[in-house]
Amino acid sequence: MIQVTFITNGNKTVEAPENSNLLRVSLREKGGIPFKCGGGLCGTCKCRIEQGRENTDAIKPKERKHLTEEQFGEGWRMACQTFVNGDIAVSWPPPPPKPGSTAA
Repeated sequence: MIQVTFITNGNKTVEAPENSNLLRVSLREKGGIPFKCGGGLCGTCKCRIEQGRENTDAIKPKERKHLTEEQFGEGWRMACQTFVNGDIAVSWPPPPPKPGSTAA
């Protein structure tokens, strides 16, 4: 089993089998990575691998449509396209404020 830490979700740490899809782990364990389509079309599940980048698989063509080489270099991936084979820690941008709400 590997450990996945969801930094943006209070450092929640869960266990998952090796070669697990990152978005599926997040959904199953309530990790909190935002998503819409789950298939690499929308880019909503963009996240940053903060630790353990070496424990992720190769960048997919669908990711290249949403992210730049610079972003890949900074550790950005799409959770729906990323498979994990070792411990990682992941974060993601907070959602934009809803219209009409006031920021604290």
